[in-house]
Amino acid sequence: MSKPHFLFTKFANSISVHVKNLEQLSVAQIQNIEAFVKARKGIFDFNSYTFTIQKRLEFNEFISLLQSSSLDAACEEKIINIQQRERVEFGKYKGMLYCDLPDAYLLWLKSNYMGKDRDIVEAELKFRSM
Repeated sequence: MSKPHFLFTKFANSISVHVKNLEQLSVAQIQNIEAFVKARKGIFDFNSYTFTIQKRLEFNEFISLLQSSSLDAACEEKIINIQQRERVEFGKYKGMLYCDLPDAYLLWLKSNYMGKDRDIVEAELKFRSM
């Protein structure tokens, strides 16, 4: 049985973690990951094999968090450069850059928003591998 392989990406207001080998994990391992995410009020998106947690964490803090929760996983960090400079023109995040939006809100927009900035939302999700 293989252990989970996480690809950690830090954003301005959240973290995103892609589970590279989700299909190879046992049901119990997936349930442990789900419990880890739920305990931190995160969202697990099974379509993209990614979970997000709305908390600012550095990579070493994430590793410590995993160790304290006894979740055994291989981890690597993905460093990104900010891509977009478009600003949100509506809602509670009005004025913020799309690249600074929390992952959970971007996922909500993906499912619920059909406005003129839909392409920007899709591009940001693709950039974040979500």
